[in-house]
Amino acid sequence: MKQIAFLLLLTIAFSCKRKETVDTIVINANVYTVNANFDKAEAFAIKNGKIVDVGSSIEMQSKYAATYINDVKGKTIVPGFIDAHCHFFGLGLQQQKVDLTGTKSFDEVVQRIVDFQKQKNVAYITGRGWDQNDWDIKTFPTKEKLDKLFPNTPIAVRRIDGHALLANQAAIDLAKVTVDTPFSGGEILQKNGKLTGVFIDAPMELIEKTIPKPSKKEQIQALQDAEKIAFFYGLTTVDDAGLPRNVIELIDSLQQAGALKIRMYTMVSASDANIDYYLKKGIYKTDKLNVRSFKIYADGALGSRGATLKKPYSDMHNHYGAMVTPISTIKKYAKQIAQSDFQMNTHAIGDSANYVMLKTYKEVLHNQKDRRWRIEHAQIIDVNDFNYFKNILPSVQPTHATSDMYWAEDRLGAERMKGAYAYKTLLNKYGSIALGTDFPVEKVSPFLTFYAAVARKDLAHFPEGGFQMEDALTREETLKGMTIWAAYSNFEEQEKGSIEIGKFADFIVLNRDIMTVAVDEIPKLKVDETYLNGKRVKH
Repeated sequence: MKQIAFLLLLTIAFSCKRKETVDTIVINANVYTVNANFDKAEAFAIKNGKIVDVGSSIEMQSKYAATYINDVKGKTIVPGFIDAHCHFFGLGLQQQKVDLTGTKSFDEVVQRIVDFQKQKNVAYITGRGWDQNDWDIKTFPTKEKLDKLFPNTPIAVRRIDGHALLANQAAIDLAKVTVDTPFSGGEILQKNGKLTGVFIDAPMELIEKTIPKPSKKEQIQALQDAEKIAFFYGLTTVDDAGLPRNVIELIDSLQQAGALKIRMYTMVSASDANIDYYLKKGIYKTDKLNVRSFKIYADGALGSRGATLKKPYSDMHNHYGAMVTPISTIKKYAKQIAQSDFQMNTHAIGDSANYVMLKTYKEVLHNQKDRRWRIEHAQIIDVNDFNYFKNILPSVQPTHATSDMYWAEDRLGAERMKGAYAYKTLLNKYGSIALGTDFPVEKVSPFLTFYAAVARKDLAHFPEGGFQMEDALTREETLKGMTIWAAYSNFEEQEKGSIEIGKFADFIVLNRDIMTVAVDEIPKLKVDETYLNGKRVKH
C-alpha cells in the first residue's frame, strides 16, 4: 500500500513538472477568437503578456500550471477593440472644454457656454459639439448673442465634425480678421457685408492660431483622461487620425515611462516639415506605438457643406464644397510618401474628393501591392469609382451613416445616395474594411459602431427596416472590422486583432454575447473587464 501511494505521488509530481508554467489561464469563456476560420474557444493561456495557447478549459489546465486561473463563468470574450479612426488626443482635450454635443438649439449652446464660464472662468472659451442639423432652425448660427454676453472674452467653438467654427467678435479681433482678410480652402461666412462668426475648414486656422496652446501638464492630463474612457469601452488600440510631432513624442515618452498604457497607431499630420522629418527618420515602432502613416485632408464635411462634390449640392445652388488641401500639394505629398514604406491616409468625404484621391493613389503607387493606403471616411462615392478600391483600403465610421441619414439626401439627392455610406460595397471591392468612430465627432462606444454597421438604425430604432440595408455588414464582418481588419489596416495583424498564439493578450469580457444578443440590445452592451498584455486595466 505504501509503495502504491509513493508511486501515485511520484506520478503527480512528474506530471506537475511536465506542465509549462504560465501567468494566467482564462477558462470557462465563450471566446470569439476572430482567427482566419472565426473559430470559437473556451480557454487560453497567457505568458509574458502574450497568448501561448488556445483551446478548451480542460486542455489548458492539463497542459499548464498558472499563477492565476481566471474563471469568467461563461461570459463572452472578444479581442480588444481597435478604433481605426478617432481623435484620441482631441477627446482628452475636450474633457477640459465646454461640451456642446446633443444641443437642440443655439440658445442651448449659449446657455452651456454661460454655465461653463461660471464654473471655469477661463481667459479663452473653447469647445466642440454643436450641430445646426439637430436644431429646429437648421441654419448656421451667428455670433451676436455671444458678442453681447461675452464682449471681452474670446470664444471659438467647433461644430461636431470639427469642420466649422463659430467665433465671437472678441476672438475675431484677437485674430485680426476682417471682411477683407484673404483665405482659401473653405469659407468665411458673411451677412449684409459683415462677418457672421462662422469659419469653415481651412480659414478656421485664422482663429485657431491665436487660441492659447495647452500646457504640457494639460496635454498629459488629456491623454490620460482619454485612455480611461477608451479602456472603459474596451478599446485597447486607437488610431489617432492626425497628430503633430510634439504630441507623438509626448505619447512615446509617457508610454515608455508606464504613464500611458494604451496602444496607439498615430497618423502624422501632413506638412512639409513633418513629412521631411519622418521620411528621414523612418517608421517608428514599439509594442505600444506605431508611427508609419501621414494624414492628409482632401475636403471638408458634408454637414457643413464642405465636402467636395462633382455636381452642386442639391440644397445649395452652384455650391460644390471645397478642397482643403490644394490638389498640387496632395500630389506632391503622395509622390514623396509613395517612395517610402509609409502609409498615406486621406480624409475624403465628397465624391469629387474621393475621385481625386483614388486617382492620385493609383497614379503614384503604380500598382504596388500591399501598400494599404487608406481613404478615411469614403463617405460618398460615384458608383463608377468603386472599382478604384480594389487596391485602396476603406476606413469608415458606421455611426456617420446613422447621424447623417436624416438630411444627407437633402444635400445629395436620391441618385448620389446610391454610393453613399456604402460599407458592404466597399468591403466587397477591397476584401476587408476598417471600422472606427471618429470620436469625439461621434460617441466613443464601439457598441454604437457595431449597431450602426449591422442594424443601420439610430437609438430610437429608426428607420424601421434600417437605412440603406443593402450596405449593412454582418455581425462577423463588423467584429472583424473592429479587430483583425483594423489591425491589418495598421500593418499589425500579426500581433493583435485576434485571440491566437503569439499575439498580445489584449481582450475584453462582455456582459452579454455580442454575436447572438437581440440586435436592438447591442447598444446596451457593456464591457465588464478590459485586459492589455493579460493585465486588467478596467474592471
